[in-house]
Amino acid sequence: MTEITKLREDICVLAKSMFDRGLTCGSSGNISARLSDGTVLVTPTGRAMGFLDPAQISHLDQDFNLLSGDPPTKETPLHAAFYETRSRTGAVVHLHSTHAVALSMLPETDPDNVLPPLTPYTIMRLGKVQLLPFFLPGDPGMRDAVRGLAGKRSAVLLANHGPVVAGKDIWAAAFAMEELEEAAKLAILTRGMDPARLTAAHIQAIVKKFDVDW
Repeated sequence: MTEITKLREDICVLAKSMFDRGLTCGSSGNISARLSDGTVLVTPTGRAMGFLDPAQISHLDQDFNLLSGDPPTKETPLHAAFYETRSRTGAVVHLHSTHAVALSMLPETDPDNVLPPLTPYTIMRLGKVQLLPFFLPGDPGMRDAVRGLAGKRSAVLLANHGPVVAGKDIWAAAFAMEELEEAAKLAILTRGMDPARLTAAHIQAIVKKFDVDW
């Protein structure tokens, strides 16, 4: 099996898994992954993530121009910003997951780090998650906003829209995205209950041991 065939199939498997578990619905959400030659696969526009055909996955060149497959998601510029600013990025996942979107709308949410330090895995897999302002879907301004972070964040939360996570490969990005949604759920469930948070010393120990961007 060639690299591109395997990656196409992995994208479809992960997309269906996330769709089936309600992490995104309808035709929302998109995934991209970089091949060893620098070209990129990305889910096509207007397709439900639970029903993707590997042959329809868009194949883009290094400048994100379409080489083959269906037309790519309109959020391609958003994905491109992570590849351009974080050299370690091998994949990007963007969803409209319920708890993360809800967290983006609450006034108490810290825009510099939307997830309170409740579990070590939130820090290990995501670092700090930046809240970005509201943009119309497909707005090129999202790309500029991510570029403005200069590669300092592997994950962002688009206000009233949803999370975007970059990882070293498609599996790492998917797992980090799932961690973000679960962390958002925990944050909402425990809000107002004064939960025990990780201390500054705990956080620094995690950052040091797991080489986390912080």
